[in-house]
Amino acid sequence: MENNPRFLIVEDDKQIRSFIRSSLEMRKYGVSCAVSGQEALSLIASEAPDIIILDLGLPDLDGLDVIRRVRAYSQIPIIVVSARDQDKEKIDALDAGADDYLTKPFSILELLARLRVILRRLEEPASASSGPFETGDLMVDITRHLVCLKGKEVHFTPMEFNILALLVKNSGKVLTHSTILRTIWGSYLDDDAQTLRVFMANIRRKLGEDPANPKYIITEVGIGYRFIEY
Repeated sequence: MENNPRFLIVEDDKQIRSFIRSSLEMRKYGVSCAVSGQEALSLIASEAPDIIILDLGLPDLDGLDVIRRVRAYSQIPIIVVSARDQDKEKIDALDAGADDYLTKPFSILELLARLRVILRRLEEPASASSGPFETGDLMVDITRHLVCLKGKEVHFTPMEFNILALLVKNSGKVLTHSTILRTIWGSYLDDDAQTLRVFMANIRRKLGEDPANPKYIITEVGIGYRFIEY
């Protein structure tokens, strides 16, 4: 990726669009804007932005349709910024392929923090995914199926390791319950969030997590989980 990443803001509210645009341009990022879903799809095809910031309530296409169309051919990161604040709507957007979700009104500092997480992920060399992942006191070697905490190996069952590896490989991204269940177990366990909670409790215990103040695995209440780097 180039040193000066390009963002596409898809937002029909002029005030919010200008607010986000000026905040990004102040940080020397390249910015394009679209006010409709069709205009967004055209710009995505012609400009290939590095990250898309997308409102769901567009005048022509629903933002979910934009996400699905983009995901049919591209993995460009998409952050949804929307006034829709129901858990189901967030889950629908994330399951459709969005990388993150912010509810309006939002803090520009929070948006910038979420963008930095994605930019760090984009800047990682492709070969890094095959090597050990290290953050804080934690090391996860996906190739060797090895987890170490403070330099000491921690035993994980194969299923626990698969869940942790999935979270690590999507560091900073919210993974919904259904996404994790489908990826790890397949569609037949698609709605069994209780099973996932049991596994997650075991994983957190082995990572020495304080349930009231977790360090690595954050619960997005009613939605899913997010792995945090330090």
